[in-house]
Amino acid sequence: MRIWDIPVEKLCRQHLLGEHRELHAIWSILTGNKQGYKHHPETSRWQGKLAALYKRHEEQVEEMSHRGYRHQSPLDINLATGRPVQNESVDSHEKQSKILRGKNCGCQVKSQSYI
Repeated sequence: MRIWDIPVEKLCRQHLLGEHRELHAIWSILTGNKQGYKHHPETSRWQGKLAALYKRHEEQVEEMSHRGYRHQSPLDINLATGRPVQNESVDSHEKQSKILRGKNCGCQVKSQSYI
């Protein structure tokens, strides 16, 4: 379970679409008060930051549209409460970039911070 802290336009198809699925899972856990993965570090860092998670989703949707995908799973903006900025990371930006570079998957990441 991971939402990368890397611009969506830098993610390969696999990681963009995978992150989109993970985001919906985290959204469902946090807005539906579900227990599964509620205490996972990736879920916990979005607690109180649904506005930021909603923003990340909109970035994903825009990038998916740019790549020719049809998005059909909108989030309820009325639930997008809390802080609008995500300033916590499970892994540093450098570590995330290193992980993605090691996958040789097509993600366009370099050895630098993105935020």
